[in-house]
Amino acid sequence: MTIRQLIKMTKPCIGVHRNLACLHRAVVGVRWKSSFRQAPVLTAAPVRALIDEQISIKGSFLPPECPITVCAQMHSDDGDLWEAFAHYNTNADGTVNLTKDHSVRGSYLGCEPMGLFWGLQPAPGARESLRQGHVSPSERQSTELAAVITERWYMAPGVLRTAIRQDGVVGTLFLPPGPGPFPAMLDLWGMGGGLVEYRSALLASRGYASLSLAYIGHKDLPGSPDRINVGDSYFESAFRLLQDHHQVCADRVGIIGLSFGVYLTLRIATKAVVKPACLICVNGPVGSTVKFSDPDGKTEHFESEKKYWTYNDQGHVSFKDVSLPANLLAESKVKIEHLNCPLMYIVGEDDLSASSIESANLIEETLMAAGKSQLLTCLSYPGAGHLIEPPYTPNSRASLWSVKPEKLVTLWGGHPAPHAAAQEDAWKKILDFMERNLRR
Repeated sequence: MTIRQLIKMTKPCIGVHRNLACLHRAVVGVRWKSSFRQAPVLTAAPVRALIDEQISIKGSFLPPECPITVCAQMHSDDGDLWEAFAHYNTNADGTVNLTKDHSVRGSYLGCEPMGLFWGLQPAPGARESLRQGHVSPSERQSTELAAVITERWYMAPGVLRTAIRQDGVVGTLFLPPGPGPFPAMLDLWGMGGGLVEYRSALLASRGYASLSLAYIGHKDLPGSPDRINVGDSYFESAFRLLQDHHQVCADRVGIIGLSFGVYLTLRIATKAVVKPACLICVNGPVGSTVKFSDPDGKTEHFESEKKYWTYNDQGHVSFKDVSLPANLLAESKVKIEHLNCPLMYIVGEDDLSASSIESANLIEETLMAAGKSQLLTCLSYPGAGHLIEPPYTPNSRASLWSVKPEKLVTLWGGHPAPHAAAQEDAWKKILDFMERNLRR
């Protein structure tokens, strides 16, 4: 997600549709288009909200006890149309309330107040490998009865965004409104590279200073974009830069990592050079299959990982076996027994990109043997995939990883409804964990 989306955010348009096949019966039977009946109305409250807030969607003045389709549409920054839809039956009073009513068919089933948001997928005819397995809402000709536009933001009003290019560190700092000082998080993403800002923006919107850090695949970093050309000292500098900021509580700085960022998070915390107050790790390894080219932790090219790649029948690649503890270089494994701060490790049990279950088991066994089991909080979610992100955002089970030197679609895993439930539950518990360990 780009910063343009952070500031503007997306504006999903939610509409309620009536199947034309049923239109004649509705007009004749209930005269819903007559001058004595108000036109259908669709409301969303709040219309403008943070991405992790629920939105209540209601329809009224609709034909009573009649099938309708509620559809959400959104255009991405790349111009792709994303959509989700659900079939409901209106109540006897001609209303539908997505907070308590049940979808009987569509992108999701049952009572899912935010299903139109986490169920978004590229519309039929979209570019290849944006998402997999979309079902078209345009199964029958329909007419739109009402619509509403909502805004969903990662960055709350008053949050300050500052580009960081200092002492070789490349990142973006987000500060909550007010003078502070604030507890803070260093935010590390995976091998997709670049500078990913949206989680940091949302953390700042929840009262935490957050530094999103680039470490591979960014134009302002040294060397080849397909290797890590920075080492331990780079991450230590980033941590200290955040810690030394005049609006940050120096003893209340944690680290959050996803995927390969988990390895970096654990590596930083167990080197005893910096002392984070807590760690949050989402679906990642405890070591690397790539040899280091120098003692500072810079890597060679990642060609050695390919022997652990596996492919499905469609030729899509899974990186899961890359991070199996048995496949990691012994010298790269993090010395978990040296951990001295609380750790939350989050597992998606359908993770197809990392061996998260095995990594969590190894962490638990190591801390138990070291007499430090009290430091670990482990959350494990059946049906959830690799990319456990802030709530109410769509899951990507598979997506385009690279085009050059070869076109590659990678598998992430996760099934829509359980993955959405995992994201909602995990985010609440992440914020609770941060509250306990950073606001003491």
